[in-house]
Amino acid sequence: MAGSEGAQQKGNCTSLSLVTNSMKIAPLGKLFAKGFEAMMNKYCKTRKCALSILPILLKCQQQMQFVEALSTKQIYAQRSLSSTSGHQPDHRARGLPKKFPIPGVDHVILVASGKGGVGKSTTAVNLAVSLSVAGKGHKVGILDGDIYGPSIPTLMNLSGEPELNQQNLMLPLVNYGIKCMSMGFLIDAKSAVVWRGLMVMSAVQRLIREVVWGPLDYLVVDMPPGTGDVQLSISQNIPVSGSIVVTTPQDLSLLDARRALTMFQQVNVPCLGLVENMSVFVCPCCGHKESIFGEDGGKNLAQEVGTTILGCVPLHRSIRELSDTGQPVAVAQPESPHAQVYREIAEKVISQLNSSKANSS
Repeated sequence: MAGSEGAQQKGNCTSLSLVTNSMKIAPLGKLFAKGFEAMMNKYCKTRKCALSILPILLKCQQQMQFVEALSTKQIYAQRSLSSTSGHQPDHRARGLPKKFPIPGVDHVILVASGKGGVGKSTTAVNLAVSLSVAGKGHKVGILDGDIYGPSIPTLMNLSGEPELNQQNLMLPLVNYGIKCMSMGFLIDAKSAVVWRGLMVMSAVQRLIREVVWGPLDYLVVDMPPGTGDVQLSISQNIPVSGSIVVTTPQDLSLLDARRALTMFQQVNVPCLGLVENMSVFVCPCCGHKESIFGEDGGKNLAQEVGTTILGCVPLHRSIRELSDTGQPVAVAQPESPHAQVYREIAEKVISQLNSSKANSS
């Protein structure tokens, strides 16, 4: 009987070390690892995945989050000191973690925005598909970095839990030739993720480190909106080839886009350019164009911060309708003007990354 219970425990849960090791990302995580492991031994018999039992560990997590918050304050204090002193200290002086590449991934591209509702996820999905097309067969993946509001399952028409290989690593779900991983595959579609900061960052690290991503030429990361913990964690823990900031021409959106650009400058992530989404409304009946959210906002911001406009995507009903049904316009209507814009963005991104690689070598 004892033997069968042990087999069930092993089958229903990934390795205990997955969670206990992930908790060690906090400075004092090792002090709480034994407590986490003990609680997992108690609960893992009734859970399919170690990730799903993290909410049970809130009490220990609260203590660790206090330590993490203290560490984050120290990082920002170091950054503020460096900006006033006129020089930039090295990584060890700033207390930043060492960056470890994702095995088998050549380039990581962050698609971000200062706020939600600007079409960032739609841009990320169509960019990923267009990178595969423009790169003539390049292998591309997309990581949904938005733990609270994952959009990739809907936009890529995917559902179901990922399978595990013999090393207890998750295998990405695939559609349109794109490898996909999202928190939406691990929770019910109607469930809310009510987690604190450290638990969210632990989940993000798991989606990065415990997934069989390679081999990939490009991994597109659909970042959550804003400039918070997840953005900081991803930017500081993996080598990033470049970032893309999505905005609309509206002044309110441009203010937050500027903050996102400033954040990437502070964490030394190169900006590949801006994408101005919903740049103009195109009437589906007569083709008349109307600048509902203003004109040239993205172009003016790009000139101001010294970056480039990768493309201006129009506001069109077909983009919205196809996205809601899990069909990126770059796949469903590849000859449309909208798909052409995304292909041009992908070509510019590939050109910039190739030039950067040639210069570094």
